[in-house]
Amino acid sequence: MVALLCSAGCSTQQEKLGLASKSTQALQYYPFQVKGFQNTYPKRSAAVLQSTDARAFDGVAPADRVPDGGNPAIGVVTDDKGKVAQRLYGPALGPLFQDAIAHAAQEAGFAAIAANDSLQVELSARKVDYVIDTKIVRCWVVKSRVPVNVQGGAIWHATADVAVDISIYKPPFNVPFWQGESASIYNDPPPTISGDVSDEAEIYEQPGEVLSVAITRAVAGIFKREDLHNLIAQDSMRAPHP
Repeated sequence: MVALLCSAGCSTQQEKLGLASKSTQALQYYPFQVKGFQNTYPKRSAAVLQSTDARAFDGVAPADRVPDGGNPAIGVVTDDKGKVAQRLYGPALGPLFQDAIAHAAQEAGFAAIAANDSLQVELSARKVDYVIDTKIVRCWVVKSRVPVNVQGGAIWHATADVAVDISIYKPPFNVPFWQGESASIYNDPPPTISGDVSDEAEIYEQPGEVLSVAITRAVAGIFKREDLHNLIAQDSMRAPHP
């Protein structure tokens, strides 16, 4: 009976908001959206490994984190009471982040390629100056129907949170040359100066687009780090290519 009541409640909210129970979103990296790091690195070669999905899903209900037919869970849409009205899914995150990091590395000035071999194989091959390995720590978006101080009024608001752990290696050594984290939280629409939710319209219609912005900023942020830039710029020892 409880299950039936919950199911009926979810269906009512979905119908109220005009939503299906689930949605598969398109995700992408937006080239050149983040400015200020393009062509700032020395001309070095890099292999980017497929990223590992290591998300802990802190604060996410177990039912909301379950994949759908192989598509990973990436977020939810909630009604004005905070109840989940739609679950969101996306493409495989490992290849997505791998390609995004390779694109960002190319923007930074690297001759970067996506590599399908393991870390040990890439290090032993000595084909590139650096091998970039990443773990996806967070990748989640919540789109909410938020009440405002207008009679009968409500607006949509979305927040995307993305973070990656990065390890950069110099072949043939299996000890990281550099390690760090890059993260981004993106709100659509952005909050006002006071921190309140803005009553302005959303910039992006789909929650996957909001998450894509956060992915872009987190990935580009890897190469906007001054410590990494200075380390690469001062590194005169090139990999002993065969």
